[in-house]
Amino acid sequence: MDNTIVAKDQLHHFSHDHSLSLVHLQPTHKNENADDEDEGEEKDDFVEEVRHGRECGMCKEQIGSFHLCYYYCKACDYSLHKFCAELPRTLQNNPLYPYHNLERTLDKYRFECFFCNLLWKDAYFYYCGFRYYKMCFICATTLEQKINHASHPHQLERMFERIVSRCGACGNKHDGFFFQCTTCLVFRINLDCALLPAKLLIQISTNGTFSHSHPLTLAYYFPESEYYAKFRPKCRVCNGMFLFHLWNYKCGKCLYYVHVDCATSKTPASLRKTYKNYKEEEHRNLLNCPFQDEGDNLLKHHMSNQHEGDIFNHSSHQHPLILFDKQTSVGKKPVSLHDPMKRVQLLCDGCVKPIMTVPFYVCCHYVDEQCCLVLHEWCAKLPSQIQDYFGHPEHPLVLLTKIPGKFFGVFECEVCKLDSNGFAYGCTTCRYYVDINCAFIPEEITHDSHPDHLILRVKSSSMEWCNACRRGVYKNWIFRCPSCDIYIDVQCALLLPRVIKHKLDKHTLSLRYEPAENHIEEYFCEICEDEFDPWRWFYHCTTCAQSMHTRCVPFILQCEQATNGYGGVYKFLNVKFGGTLEIKDHPHHLSFVQGVVSDGNCSNCLRRLKYEMIFKCMECEFALHYKCASSLV
Repeated sequence: MDNTIVAKDQLHHFSHDHSLSLVHLQPTHKNENADDEDEGEEKDDFVEEVRHGRECGMCKEQIGSFHLCYYYCKACDYSLHKFCAELPRTLQNNPLYPYHNLERTLDKYRFECFFCNLLWKDAYFYYCGFRYYKMCFICATTLEQKINHASHPHQLERMFERIVSRCGACGNKHDGFFFQCTTCLVFRINLDCALLPAKLLIQISTNGTFSHSHPLTLAYYFPESEYYAKFRPKCRVCNGMFLFHLWNYKCGKCLYYVHVDCATSKTPASLRKTYKNYKEEEHRNLLNCPFQDEGDNLLKHHMSNQHEGDIFNHSSHQHPLILFDKQTSVGKKPVSLHDPMKRVQLLCDGCVKPIMTVPFYVCCHYVDEQCCLVLHEWCAKLPSQIQDYFGHPEHPLVLLTKIPGKFFGVFECEVCKLDSNGFAYGCTTCRYYVDINCAFIPEEITHDSHPDHLILRVKSSSMEWCNACRRGVYKNWIFRCPSCDIYIDVQCALLLPRVIKHKLDKHTLSLRYEPAENHIEEYFCEICEDEFDPWRWFYHCTTCAQSMHTRCVPFILQCEQATNGYGGVYKFLNVKFGGTLEIKDHPHHLSFVQGVVSDGNCSNCLRRLKYEMIFKCMECEFALHYKCASSLV
């Protein structure tokens, strides 16, 4: 097209009654991944990006910052692309239709463009009087639409006709118009993505289930170094992964990242389902997790509140048990409830969980240090056996206070895979044992981390990754949301309470499932002082901005001395330390404890004792691994 019109600061155009002013634009799309001296000085106030006169009065398409300039009437809020405003009345030798001249006209009714086959209404078009062909303004200006977009170093030109192609910005297939690089022919972006705002404020979207109070900034790629430095974040809407070369929206004040499509809701099907996928009246006894605090657990919910009596004999103990309610006297030794804030430990010998409320059962000879059995009220009345257990339907599981042949009663639970020396249900024929908590795992639960969806107990047939701790579960029991294909392993779902208290913080710490708002700096555990991944569940106090690993939280006091660097829960959460052992060739008793750094190496195998179950002499520098001690007895 031969365009001989020279751009003027003022233009009188036939499509509008008033004079139009030429507006020069500065690209507002800024690559936030580039170095920026003012990056730390972002203002709190969000100013919505100027939409540049909304849309062109001729072609009806949006005017973007990359168009560099446009004509505008401020009084009427009327805009024109510069290239649309400068189109002549008559098109001669147009490359798309060189056969006849095309005359510009206005159609108040609906018409179809002969070239792109789109329907238009109340719009200008070019018309051939010989063949009655009609060409819309989009097709007429295609060759003139060249843009300089901040996302790419080369000029982009508009591709003729509507096509179906993958977009280089969002990575999805689009049916629409594209801009393509004249140098890098493989790079093309959809018109919708080209017009994405540089800043976006999401308040309510997708049935009001996700929101973020800070403006999100458009970034044109996700640098690999930043991606791994931020512990491989996932989209906060669809939980999907990010690709380094695709655009995303991110928050400058929080660790909040989201796909461009999820932020703009252009593909609602990919967004997290938020409607309830079950009816409450059909699931009246549905268990909601996490449990409120350390004193709450699965057995407490499963068993009834009726107790066995003020005094009764339990098969696990040679002495009668007394129901203790703070008014009861048990010898001269005081009985205090579990309280890590005061360094008081009281663990149930059945489930190995803290006893934080009365009443509970205690041995009538509790005054004797060697006879200090305590049981939750509900752990004292467990059934003697379980029929048709989901993990082992071949034989009934019998209640065992100690596993036969297991040194110090320690066994590995077949469901949660944690070591335990509490009560168990087991099949001695098949050597199949589960701790008493895992013996009553329900078929379905709900969880606050994934609200309104049933999460079902399934056995993984392949490697599945826990959404809480990001660890793999292979051919074992796990909870799965069938609607979203999200997994939570048994440990994280049932053993992490909603809130905890720690002596280092005067406030309660809450279980978090994603990074906290207004917290962009690194996360460090207040107990072990290691930096951690905030995309794994953790405990956090928003008032003090203090955080802790879920595995470091002091469910039992040994956790304050040494933690284990693997898993979502404390490694020995189901082990009650204590008791002594005598071995040959050593004059002193050995205490059953967890190893710490200062314990050094095993006196037998010479491997380090840190983070392991050990037997330690309190009078000299002698200590053994659990396995080494078992072989020497």
